[in-house]
Amino acid sequence: MMQSSAPTVILRHQRENLKKCSLRGLEPRQDLQFVTYPNGKLPDLSGFLLLAIDGKPLSASDSSRGLLLLDATWRYAAVMRRFVDSQVTLECRSIPAGFITAYPRVQNDCPDPDAGLASVEALYIAYLLTGRDPSGLLDGYYWKEDFLLRNKF
Repeated sequence: MMQSSAPTVILRHQRENLKKCSLRGLEPRQDLQFVTYPNGKLPDLSGFLLLAIDGKPLSASDSSRGLLLLDATWRYAAVMRRFVDSQVTLECRSIPAGFITAYPRVQNDCPDPDAGLASVEALYIAYLLTGRDPSGLLDGYYWKEDFLLRNKF
């Protein structure tokens, strides 16, 4: 059963190529707040969780917590992570192991290319795990069908 959504903030690097951005088109959604790094101001992130590869796995017990997702290449995301850590102390949560990206990655910065999910893929899984309604998140994602098949949703 889907619960009402806790807020989700997406910190997007200003150099993110919007033509390739997996979250492109989701900006009007009421459950998502986009902030541009480094010029945007972070909202109050009290009680939020940072989606990061080094956190304990996200679960249904996190459903009442807001989510912060960093949207950038792996290299830029590391810089953004240091920025966020200098501004606020957040608990980290990760997407549990076993999910596979469908995004055709060309960069070599990713520590595990198959497990290095596109931002929209990570957001979709995070919504499912925390009981949020993921409806429409993948509608504009070119690799939607392949992603869903690879992960047997």
